[in-house]
Amino acid sequence: MVPSLKVPASIVIFGASGDLTRRKLIPALYNLFTGNYLPPLFRIFCVDFLQTAPNAFKATLLSGITEFSRNGKPDPAQWAKFAERIDYIQGDFLQRDTFLRLKEAIVAFEKSNKKRGARLYYYAVAPRFIETISEALYKDKLANVDNADRIVIEKPFGTDLASAQALNKFLRKRFAEKQLYRIDHYLGKETVQNIMAFRFANYVFEPLWNKTFIDHVEISVSEKVSVGSRGGYYDSAGALRDMVQNHLMQLLCIVAMECPPKYEAETIRNAKTRVIKDIRKMTPTQISKQVVRGQYKGYRLEQHVSSSSNTETYFAVRLFIDNPRWKNVPFILRTGKSMEKQSTVIAIQFKDSPNKIFKDDIEPNRLIISIQPELEISLLFESKVPGLQMKLKPVEMDFTYNESYSGDPIPEAYEALLLDVLKGDATLFMRADQVEAAWKAVMPILDYWKQQKGKGLHIYLPGSDGPKAAQQLLKPNAKDWTSLPTPAIQPAPTIKVAVEPAK
Repeated sequence: MVPSLKVPASIVIFGASGDLTRRKLIPALYNLFTGNYLPPLFRIFCVDFLQTAPNAFKATLLSGITEFSRNGKPDPAQWAKFAERIDYIQGDFLQRDTFLRLKEAIVAFEKSNKKRGARLYYYAVAPRFIETISEALYKDKLANVDNADRIVIEKPFGTDLASAQALNKFLRKRFAEKQLYRIDHYLGKETVQNIMAFRFANYVFEPLWNKTFIDHVEISVSEKVSVGSRGGYYDSAGALRDMVQNHLMQLLCIVAMECPPKYEAETIRNAKTRVIKDIRKMTPTQISKQVVRGQYKGYRLEQHVSSSSNTETYFAVRLFIDNPRWKNVPFILRTGKSMEKQSTVIAIQFKDSPNKIFKDDIEPNRLIISIQPELEISLLFESKVPGLQMKLKPVEMDFTYNESYSGDPIPEAYEALLLDVLKGDATLFMRADQVEAAWKAVMPILDYWKQQKGKGLHIYLPGSDGPKAAQQLLKPNAKDWTSLPTPAIQPAPTIKVAVEPAK
């Protein structure tokens, strides 16, 4: 059991009838509650336009926990205690009365506890409501204490550089930057957080983490699912806006960042922002050669998708970071929907061994960080095959969460992120300048596509590995994406790594 936060908390969810609340937010808050992480005094205020009876609404939330929580069906007694802390406030975000009633409820809760506590406002809403809700919170002084009131904003944060800058400017006039938590759930994943520990706490790796020893880096996020019911949003966004500008850029930052002087929010976010600013800007000619966009066959038949849509459902890019550590090391990023498999993988490919004394072909060392669905880190290296001859074979040394931490529950990303917001820890959240730097990095590509008007869009079959043209981005460094099993690695023996029990 861990000590919970001491300060009372009002947790407000705008858009409480949506999928995000049912699938992610309430299950995460419930698990934090049962784990004794939430304050002893807290209340959850769910705000939405939908007319529904309180009991019916809570029944919907209960079904979401049962279906999507990592712990499955909740204990009836625990659920009853949790559910009695939930209030549903029906109201229109465009009407001031909604926010006045919300304020009255929050103030009544705080008065009952004789203390003004923390207030967390989660925007589980469409982007068009961000400014509307923010203006209401500002005018009615619902979030007017810098050190206690926090606002969590889901992606997309803008649709391009200009809109992101305008939104940042709008929010900065009303709130302090430290109140704003631009959330990217990828940063809450356990394996992603472990990359920093893996790099900076293990001296065996960090001295090799540079252009001298690393040949290239691959970051691959492939999804088996299609666009499905999200066609209305996705057709105006596409893979670059939906995945690359935020998720993949954040993974890139963690892999490529310099070691911060301290483990604290601002030094870590400074280091990440520097990485994005150092990304080499591409010319139109370079974009035509180093970027591949694709669309799965049948996308234009999806619900709410234009029959003449040129929106990309696949994106791949070969880019470079112009700083002393990574000069001329290719970073090859890709993401796509309706792919062959569901996986998020980061592969660090080391250079060939300079020692050419063996007759066998030597497979270069490769470090693979699997974020999903497997949670593991594996290192490929050469080993002598038992026998009377010097024959080499690649083997893998694996660290898997399920085997090494079999007795320890792995929290969902939203659990870690919501707890950090309550604690006021912004380490895993994006700062305004980081968001704008990421948009600056991708704007040349978006501008180029706008001029091309659909030219160069590669159609690929659902269930495939994406457009064949994307394979060219790997050359001359690799033949295939590391996320797919290759004959050279697949039969390799595996050496398991165990974690010593705490003494």
